[in-house]
Amino acid sequence: MNKYLELGQIVNVRGLKGEVKVNSFTDDNTKFERLPKVFIKRNKGDIEERKIEKVSYNKNQVIIKFVGINTIDEAEKLRNSFILVDRDDLGSLPEGVYYIADLIGLDVFTEEGELLGKVDDIYNTGANDIYVIKDDLGKQRLLPGIKDVIKEVNIEEGKIIVNLIEGL
Repeated sequence: MNKYLELGQIVNVRGLKGEVKVNSFTDDNTKFERLPKVFIKRNKGDIEERKIEKVSYNKNQVIIKFVGINTIDEAEKLRNSFILVDRDDLGSLPEGVYYIADLIGLDVFTEEGELLGKVDDIYNTGANDIYVIKDDLGKQRLLPGIKDVIKEVNIEEGKIIVNLIEGL
């Protein structure tokens, strides 16, 4: 499990006072307001800690003003960087809820023990998540993230047990 989780990517600057526009990767953009600190991962892989001074919203983007970034030139240097958060700063998740980053790469087995492949991606349709399972040959299978299908998630053992209901 990674120590850091990606919360978003800085895609542009806003105004002249050092604000940046962020495409958020989280389902709850208000998380940015509750974080004591975040980490900026630049293209070279360097990670630096930053405190958030102010958070606002514009359309589907989060606007962030970081402490110590006060000009458009300073903000421009952050463009294309990723915003990471220390897992410990997010608190615990409710039972049965997982970070997508923790599910990617898990082996997926049927209840009978047949290996279907690995979790390659997860996306949300609004009604529920869709798990993209890819086998060794590259064949994809889409499984709805519902209780009738996803029977067990065991991150420690690196596996998910599924029930292939009729039609899957």
